[in-house]
Amino acid sequence: MPSLNWTSAVVAIAAIFLFWTFSATSNSPFTRNFPMLQNKRIVLLIAHPDDEAMFFAPSVLGLTKPELGNHLKILCLSTGDADGLGETRKKELQKSALQLGLRDESDVFVVDDPSRFPDSMTKDWSAEDVSSLLASAFAPDLAASLNGSKKLDPKKAPASTIDVIMTFDKHGVSNHINHRSLYHGTVHFVRLLMKEKAGFASPVTLYTLTSTSIFRKYAGVLDAPFSMLQGALSNVFARFSKSKKSGTGPARLLFVSSVSEWVVAQSAMVKGHQSQMVWFRWGWITIGRYMTVNDLVREDV
Repeated sequence: MPSLNWTSAVVAIAAIFLFWTFSATSNSPFTRNFPMLQNKRIVLLIAHPDDEAMFFAPSVLGLTKPELGNHLKILCLSTGDADGLGETRKKELQKSALQLGLRDESDVFVVDDPSRFPDSMTKDWSAEDVSSLLASAFAPDLAASLNGSKKLDPKKAPASTIDVIMTFDKHGVSNHINHRSLYHGTVHFVRLLMKEKAGFASPVTLYTLTSTSIFRKYAGVLDAPFSMLQGALSNVFARFSKSKKSGTGPARLLFVSSVSEWVVAQSAMVKGHQSQMVWFRWGWITIGRYMTVNDLVREDV
């Protein structure tokens, strides 16, 4: 009987791998029907160099495909200098980003401001500081109003130089305090952008990466079929939903990497972030589902 159980488990896992291999291709009926962003100016907001590879690789690989016409940039709010490797990690982030599909090194910007944004497991980043930085980078009118040099006209539509921000959700996937700070700061930014702007649509859509249970987090590619089925059902329900929630763009984005894309993500981490490849990160990139699957939800703020 035990041998039968092992045989069944092996067959089930093999079937899941075959399903993933077929279904994650661009011609699959699953992936063809996933909502996608096109012709958007997108910023991936991360806390540390390597977040883009360990957590967001499927999203970056999916959104930087040339045929979609998106322009994706990465804004990292720390150099990851907790161990004194800040300069090394900045260069590693650029190398990784190019492997994942970004156009140029200039599309990666790393903030080096440890007084406001220290690389720390215990120090929270102020939502106001994160919001202020985003305003200065992407919403000059809002930034001017915040520093008192300009008063916003409530009859004028809010403006931004970007269309989409992607970042962590309020749980931060790994519950890292810096990850969670990005969520609260970005929500604060979008709310300020829309303050006293009733009747206008937000120029910036916020998508956050969904945190999962620890079982799914370490299920690796085995989580792909479940996420794809969940995404397909969500897409069907969204078409029939009569919800009038605010926000523009799909309510949910789902990215499931193909085998070749998974290999690229592995390379971005192993070859790009060589200074970070300690033993537990080998485990993460091997069985972590975020190396294969990203599901993001539009925040209606």
